[in-house]
Amino acid sequence: SSVPWSMRCPGSCHPMSGGRCSPRPSRATTSPLGRAPRRGPPGYPKPSPASSSPAGGITVVTWNVGTAMPPNDVTSLLHLNTGETNDVDVIAIGLQEVNSKINKRLKDALFTDQWSELFMDVLSPFHFVLVSTVRMQGVILLVFAKYYHLPFLQDIQTDCTRTGLGGYWGNKGGVSVRLSIFGHMVCFLNCHLPAHLEKAEQRKEDFATILHMQQFEGHVASGILDHDLVFWFGDLNFRIESLDIRFVKYAIDSNILSQLWEKDQLNIAKSTWPVLSGFQEGPLNFPPTFKFDVGTNKYDSSAKKRKPAWTDRILWKIKSPSVGLGTGGHWPSRGVLSVSQLCYCSHMEYTVSDHKPVAAIFAVQFASKTDKPLVEIYVADEWSRPEQAVVRYKMAAGFHRSSWDWIGLYRVGFRHPKDYVSYVWARSDDALSGLQVMFSEEALPKGKGEYILGYYSNTSSSIAGVTEPFQISLPRSEEGSSPTDSSGSSSEEEDDSTLVLLAPKSRSPSPGKMKRHRSRSPSLAKFQGLILRPSSRDRGTSRSPSPQSRRGLPGDIPTIHLPQEELGCHGVKAKEPGQTASSQEGSSFYQTVREQGGPWRVSADNPLARADPRNLGLLPALRLEMIDQALRRRRESTDQGCPNQRMSPTSPPGCSTSPKEGSSP
Repeated sequence: SSVPWSMRCPGSCHPMSGGRCSPRPSRATTSPLGRAPRRGPPGYPKPSPASSSPAGGITVVTWNVGTAMPPNDVTSLLHLNTGETNDVDVIAIGLQEVNSKINKRLKDALFTDQWSELFMDVLSPFHFVLVSTVRMQGVILLVFAKYYHLPFLQDIQTDCTRTGLGGYWGNKGGVSVRLSIFGHMVCFLNCHLPAHLEKAEQRKEDFATILHMQQFEGHVASGILDHDLVFWFGDLNFRIESLDIRFVKYAIDSNILSQLWEKDQLNIAKSTWPVLSGFQEGPLNFPPTFKFDVGTNKYDSSAKKRKPAWTDRILWKIKSPSVGLGTGGHWPSRGVLSVSQLCYCSHMEYTVSDHKPVAAIFAVQFASKTDKPLVEIYVADEWSRPEQAVVRYKMAAGFHRSSWDWIGLYRVGFRHPKDYVSYVWARSDDALSGLQVMFSEEALPKGKGEYILGYYSNTSSSIAGVTEPFQISLPRSEEGSSPTDSSGSSSEEEDDSTLVLLAPKSRSPSPGKMKRHRSRSPSLAKFQGLILRPSSRDRGTSRSPSPQSRRGLPGDIPTIHLPQEELGCHGVKAKEPGQTASSQEGSSFYQTVREQGGPWRVSADNPLARADPRNLGLLPALRLEMIDQALRRRRESTDQGCPNQRMSPTSPPGCSTSPKEGSSP
C-alpha cells in the first residue's frame, strides 16, 4: 500500500483545518520577530538591531533518519523558499538513529556529522545561526535562530539522558536544549523511546525518567516542566492498537485517518497518563510516518509487514499561569504565553529512511518581551579605509563581562558564533558608558562585502550584542613576487593535509579561517602524534564542519607568520590579536606559511608561535609539520620555566597571569 498523492504535502504543510495543502495564514499587521531589522538613520553611530514585536515563530522538525546519509536538499522539509521562513525566528531539528557505529562515531568525533553540516549549509543563507547542539549517540538536537535574535537568547544549557539497556546505553533516551527567549524559558526535548506495540508502559517509564533526570543550573526552570514552554518531539514509537493491518492500510488509502486516531497509543495515553497532563498536539491529518520501504512511499512489504503507525510526533506544553512555585521551587518567568500551531505535516518526498520526517510551525505570542540587548554596538555604515574600523559599544548595567570576551567580525550568512572572519578582544575596564576597540588593518577582509559585528560573552557562551549589516570596501592587496609569496603558492597543493585543532570548550575564537572542505579535529589529547590526510573521496565533498570552523571562500585563507628563530619564554609579553599591526617593532623575523588570501600575523613573541597544540583552544589551519616544529620548541622552552604574562587565547595554562594585563587590543 502506498500513500495516495492527494494526501501528500508538496513542500507546504497540512493546515490545522482539513488535510489539504494550502498557503500558510498571514501574520498580524504588527512586525513579526522574524522580519529583518530595519536600518536606522544613515550615518554614525548605528545601534544594534532590536525587535519590538511580542510575536515569534518557531519551527520544530523530527526525523528518524535510519542511519542513512543526508539527502541533497532539505529546503522543503524546513519550509524554505515558501514565504513561511520570513516569519520563523527559531528552528529546532531533532534527529534519531544517526549512524553511530564505531567507525562513524570516530569520524564524527573528529569531524562534525554530515547531518548537522547539511542543516547549517541550508539555513545560513536564510540568516539562521546555530545556537546550540547536543548529541547522544544517534540522537541529535540542533537549535537555530535568526542572527539578530542572538542577543536575546540567553541561559543556554543542554542535557541528555540514556535509557537504553537500563540507562547504560544511549541508543534510546532524550537530549534537550533549554534557553531564555526574550526573557521566557523554553525547552526543546528530542526523544527516542522504546519500539514495538507492547512496550507502551516502557515508553511511559522512560519519559518519566527523562523528565526526572534532566536538571539545569540556575534559579529559574531547573526541571523540564518548570519551563514556560516545552516542545517534546522525536521518534516516540507509539503504535496503533487493536486494528488489523489491512484495515489500517484501507483507512490510509481511503483518507479516513480519523478512524485510526482513537486507537493511537499516544492519544490514549494523553488522557490516562498523569505525566502527559497538559501536553497538546495538533490533529494527525497526515498519513502514518512508519514503516516504509526505503526509497519508496510504500509501507513495509518485508516478511515482518509492520503495521503503519504515527511514531514521529511533535507536542508542546505551556506552563499553567495558575501554578505558583514550580517543581524546582522557583517562580515562573515572565508571564503567560499563547501558542498556535499553524501547521503539522509529514514530508513524503524524503525516502532515504523507513520513517518520514514531520514538521510543525508555531506562532508564539509572548506576554512580555526583553527588547534591549546586554551589549549595544555602534559602527559606521561603511568601512572604506582601515582607520574607519572603529567599534564603540556599551554594556547594560549588571552585565557579567569577562576578560575573555571578544568582538567578532562576521560575513552576513555566517553559520555559528565562531564562524567569523576576525576578532578583537573586548576591553575589560569599568567604562560602562562607552568603550572603543579597533580592528587592525591585517585583520580586515579585503574587497567588498556585507558584514556584521557580534559581541561574544565568554561567561554565557553566547552573543550578547550584534549590529545591523554594514559594508566593508577595502582594496585587495596586490599579489607580489617576494620569496614569501612564492613559498606560499608552492604549499597550496598540500592544503588538504591541514588539520584544525579544536577544544570543545575553548575560551577564545579561532584566529584563523578555514578552507571550504574544512579539515578539523577536537582536542588532540586523545590522539597525540596523529596525522590525518583526507582521502581523495572525502576532500572537498564533506558536509562535516566543526561548529568552530567556518565556510571558506576563495582567497579567504590567511597567511600565518611564525618566527624563524626560537625565542625563549622568559621575559616575553603576549600580544593581543588585535595589536598585530603595532607589534612589528621587536619582531623582525617571520616565516610564512602561505595558503590563500591576505596576511594574518602572529608576532614572534606571541605564545601562539610556540604553543603546545594539546593545550590550544582553537588554532588556524596550520600544516601539522609546522605544529610539530612549534611543539618541539615549546617543550624545550617550558623546561626552563615560564614567567608571568597575560594569557593569550591560545597560550598554554602554565604561562597564565592576570587576565587584565594588556587586555586592550
